Amino acid sequence: MADDAQGFLVGLVGSGIGPSLTPPLHEREADELGLRYLYRRLDLDRLGRPASAIGEILAAARLAGFDGLNVTHPCKQLVLPHLDELSPDAAALGAVNTVVLRDGRAVGHNTDWSGFARAFDRGLSEAALGGVVLLGAGGAGAAVAHALLTLGTRRLTVLDVDGARAGELARALGERFGTDRAEGGDLGRLPAVLGDADGLVHATPTGMAAHPGLPLDAGLLRPDLWVADIVYRPLETALVRTARDLGCRVLDGGGMAVFQAVDAFRLFTGVEPDADRMLAHFTTLVSDVRVD
Repeated sequence: MADDAQGFLVGLVGSGIGPSLTPPLHEREADELGLRYLYRRLDLDRLGRPASAIGEILAAARLAGFDGLNVTHPCKQLVLPHLDELSPDAAALGAVNTVVLRDGRAVGHNTDWSGFARAFDRGLSEAALGGVVLLGAGGAGAAVAHALLTLGTRRLTVLDVDGARAGELARALGERFGTDRAEGGDLGRLPAVLGDADGLVHATPTGMAAHPGLPLDAGLLRPDLWVADIVYRPLETALVRTARDLGCRVLDGGGMAVFQAVDAFRLFTGVEPDADRMLAHFTTLVSDVRVD
């Protein structure tokens, strides 16, 4: 158990993070556990800093006595060179969403992949995993890809606006899971590969409050396709709503947001949070906060 007498100071670094529910989610659970816990937003847009400034922001957080940072789009990969150590999962994924600052060291972890896996088990149990298409090969996409193959996806097709990046992720996945399990390409391949897929996972910023819209042509969706979105602000994205209206089984981004937070909270504090209580916190927060 961590010594909670000093309290905890943590933060979220990313672009357009004003609507994020992660800070109040952490703080409410800390209140329930009797911990003094302050969670600050470090929004690149409000700070007027580019994503490449993540090293400066991390250095400032260390100097200011932060206990840790959550890292989100677009810094999950850019933060890597500025860390002293990576957990095995973060090293394998090449992406970090949680940085623990302790004993003068910055250690990167990835709780995105386990968060998605737990959410998928709860919300899309028994979904077919023969062939899955993943949109997005960034930090979040890498975590989701790892989770999907860990869950048993036989063939994963990763597509990205940058086809080379998708190919690099597929090659990295092949080294861990087998070369026949993943392939990469650009978004132009989507119509061809989605027709034979069992499921679609969306892991780009499209659909967020600051990036509204659909990440694909709605005409490519069909009722027997399951659809998962990792965006949770808003909880019902245009993709989730459109897929549900077509009769698809859908998974919104809420579960992943909660379960990655459960693991991050434990890493920051050394205290085990109550996952079911955090799910209840999240439901309340979503209903309390209006999306503009």
